[in-house]
Amino acid sequence: MLELLQASTPAFIAVCSTLGLLIGSFLNVVIHRFPKMLEQQWHDQCAELHGLQPEAHEPYNLTVPRSACPHCGHKISALENIPVLSYLLLRGRCRGCGAGISPRYPLVELVSGALSGLAAWHFGYGLAAAGALLFIWTLLALTFIDLDTQLLPDDLTLPLLWLGLLFNLGGTYAALPDALIGAIAGYLALWCVFWAFKLATGKEGMGYGDFKLLAAVGAWLGWQMLPLVILLSSLVGAIVGIALIFAAKHGRNVPIPFGPYLAGGALIALFAGQELTQNYLQLIAP
Repeated sequence: MLELLQASTPAFIAVCSTLGLLIGSFLNVVIHRFPKMLEQQWHDQCAELHGLQPEAHEPYNLTVPRSACPHCGHKISALENIPVLSYLLLRGRCRGCGAGISPRYPLVELVSGALSGLAAWHFGYGLAAAGALLFIWTLLALTFIDLDTQLLPDDLTLPLLWLGLLFNLGGTYAALPDALIGAIAGYLALWCVFWAFKLATGKEGMGYGDFKLLAAVGAWLGWQMLPLVILLSSLVGAIVGIALIFAAKHGRNVPIPFGPYLAGGALIALFAGQELTQNYLQLIAP
């Protein structure tokens, strides 16, 4: 099997795309449950700090309890949990009560499958493709968690940072010194922006999770990619923010999560960073 995947690019792309769809289904669970798990942990820790006994509660993690409809409690069977296909067969409605199922579930699965297939095609069989899959899946989880809660959990950003350095021990995406400098520079770049904005306005313009996410991106892609990532994420974030304000969906003082734009810029840099940087240098070269 491994010999087939190594010898046949179409087979490798197909396997990675299918795996991406399956992981996308699991990412939906992570996106929904992980913030709730953290909140539960925080409540328990606060109780302990005040000398109180944490409240007893039913086990709640990424595997327990089984997924169920939030409206009627109908337990989702294996046949109802096939990525994308089940959503289409059920016509986007719960089999138990007919309530609508958010289209975001198949969207996450499709994006995960498509980006996983792109990683397989771009990097080919090997360590670089395996690392790219982990990078993509973690960024997807962080993106939607940030959209829902405006949180970028340390439990995801910090392991992502260390994994980037680990993969670059052999220079998979960047030389190790460049990756190490990237982690430091990524954190400090947004940390400086944060304090400059706070000193100028008295307000906090972003969260510490954004610093750690950009540090993780620098650890994976090297410091050379950071200007491109920051430029792309800031440009898209500004366009979306202005569009939302004019559409009257956000007030000027309503915070907009920056993590999704950092993740988007990181993915563009992962697949096309070298080409975009070279083309830019050619344009400005005398």
